[in-house]
Amino acid sequence: MKKIAMIPARYAATRFPFKLMQPLGNKTVIRHTYDNTVATGLFDEVLVVTDSEIIFKEIVDNGGHAVMSKHPHESGSDRIAEAAAAMEVDIILNVQGDEPFIDAGALRKLLNAFEDESVQVASLMKPFTDMSLVANPNYVKVTVDKKMNSLLFSRSVIPYHRETSLQVVYYEHIGVYAFRKKALLQFTLWEMTPLESLEKIECLRYLENGIQLRMIQTEHAGVKIDVPEDLARAEQYLASITE
Repeated sequence: MKKIAMIPARYAATRFPFKLMQPLGNKTVIRHTYDNTVATGLFDEVLVVTDSEIIFKEIVDNGGHAVMSKHPHESGSDRIAEAAAAMEVDIILNVQGDEPFIDAGALRKLLNAFEDESVQVASLMKPFTDMSLVANPNYVKVTVDKKMNSLLFSRSVIPYHRETSLQVVYYEHIGVYAFRKKALLQFTLWEMTPLESLEKIECLRYLENGIQLRMIQTEHAGVKIDVPEDLARAEQYLASITE
């Protein structure tokens, strides 16, 4: 199967504008994401798909590959689907531009999920280790069935821990997706769904149209840069892995 990685990169993020161009160590956030994805060696091609000439120039001027979106898009999946439509590819992996610390082992497991022909979409999750983050709406939670298929994604705390005599594991959804090309293109034909609109979680569009995501568990933490405070955490994490 031909596998490519695409990094949707919007310049004017709502909660943290221009975050992808923020300096992190000796590179910008988006360059860390791109370079670390290439370094996994898992893909036939890695491509940044952006609405920003600034981001496009940042990648291309540093030897990377990028394309400009032709139309405005509400979600990252819509953005990469536009670029993927004319490409000969089997599996497309969507790497979030604001998650610069890529783990090759996790991505390999994600791609291996497609050995099961029933899997149309797959994504990553990890157990919360910092319980103070569970109630934070910037961290998306996911619940799964016995086959590790997604049941629900939410910014709220799920599941609700009513039976306190039982232990509960909360899973954070890591914003890395992989799709069969057909599933990704189908996504763009559906209108935004009610839960997706309410929660601003794009993968809910799949659930609301009857397609579950195969969730792959990882222990890799990394740092997602969603708000300015996360950048300081990312600096600390970068220092810890480069010592």
